[in-house]
Amino acid sequence: MSNNGVHIAAYPYPTSGHIIPLLDLAHRLLTRGLTVTVFVTTSNLPLLQPYISTHPSSLKHLVLPSPDITAPPQKRLLATMRALRDLHYPILLQWFRSHSSPPVAIISDFFLGWTNDLACELCVPRLVFSPSGAFGLSVALSLCHDPPDNDDQDINFQVSFPKIPNSPAFLWWQIPAHYRSLKGDLDLEFFRNDMLANTMSWGMVFNSFMELERVYFTHLKKELGNDRVWAVGPVLPPENGDLQEYVVRGGVSSVPCHELMTWLDARPNNSIVYVCFGSRAMLTQRQMDVLTAGLEQSGVQFVLCVRVPREDEKKQANADHGVIPNGFEDRMEGRGFVIRGWAPQVSILSHRAVGAFVTHCGWNSVLEGITAGVVMLTWPMGADQYANAKLLVDELGVAIRACEGTQNIPEPAELARLLAISVEETRPERVLAKELSAAAASAVKGGSSDTNLDEFIKQLGDLGK
Repeated sequence: MSNNGVHIAAYPYPTSGHIIPLLDLAHRLLTRGLTVTVFVTTSNLPLLQPYISTHPSSLKHLVLPSPDITAPPQKRLLATMRALRDLHYPILLQWFRSHSSPPVAIISDFFLGWTNDLACELCVPRLVFSPSGAFGLSVALSLCHDPPDNDDQDINFQVSFPKIPNSPAFLWWQIPAHYRSLKGDLDLEFFRNDMLANTMSWGMVFNSFMELERVYFTHLKKELGNDRVWAVGPVLPPENGDLQEYVVRGGVSSVPCHELMTWLDARPNNSIVYVCFGSRAMLTQRQMDVLTAGLEQSGVQFVLCVRVPREDEKKQANADHGVIPNGFEDRMEGRGFVIRGWAPQVSILSHRAVGAFVTHCGWNSVLEGITAGVVMLTWPMGADQYANAKLLVDELGVAIRACEGTQNIPEPAELARLLAISVEETRPERVLAKELSAAAASAVKGGSSDTNLDEFIKQLGDLGK
């Protein structure tokens, strides 16, 4: 498909879980003949390097300063969103106006809703990139439109969403703090307005696929009043890609990749439980104790990925960062493989020996688990993760509910039972997971996501005329 190098800008929110899927989407646009300029902060420039080497002439980048955030963890997201607007808006305005052939559209992360104002000032369309699914974003937008009232602050107060298909409901403690109360809080008002700006943007692009969330895409099109909602995922690395590509996807593995693969090669099919909570979540000590005790009592073989606290997290007073109990690794030698730091997750999940995945249900992990066709054990921690867990367990039937945050943590014996059944060959979740994996593969090989991507690119091409 020829697009005569139609030029678009891609602006990710500067954390790896948001940058990587947008770069994967950019890669697919570049392979279809577009020119893409990525706006990237200095600290995240290394994430761009593999893509630059693949597309040396058509992938451009503009390096933007990284904001200096000193806010406490619970205010970090809002402080970062505001700082990015204040720091980058004038730089981007000047860059567009001085460019000899500026982008004809801006694709930006849903945490950068203010770029809709920038796009309006520049008279170009802005597209939302959602690194969450259509169900998760539907819940988030509903919370912004109609903030729930819970004057008693009852943590078990039920928040219902009757306008969303299947009428989902969540308990108060499952709702992220920045949606809970908006009265008189200027930071939260900024967040809400920033998110609602997404509904006024020209279109939305999702790292998801129709067969996964069809009713929610139909719902969003109705809510937005147009059909410019495209599901183009899963935008993952190409199958059979060079192993090194997987290793550098977001970071260098904390263990030699060949060592891990050799360990997995020696295990039977579907026998390994892979445990990972993403790049942001830190387990508390109680969560870690229950998890390690459950793994030990289950008798299953496992790969356990433990996140190492960042420097700023280490300095926080009274921070509860769970550490692996003394003696656990010695007792599990030969049965468990522990990784401290970044793990090559796509490679691990796609290995034939891995049969189950204990996950925090971040959307990237959900898609990687679905693509691999493994049974998932859900342990959501925050953000859109409770919605994603509900989708996996209650609607798709490909996952087993294991734990929920710090509120619902089972006894180690119960977690051990769930771990043991997750690798059984005859689990109904395994059958459904394999079917959903095949649907994901079909979507990006000439199916619904490819069709959506072609339609999306055609409309971008029309903008460039």
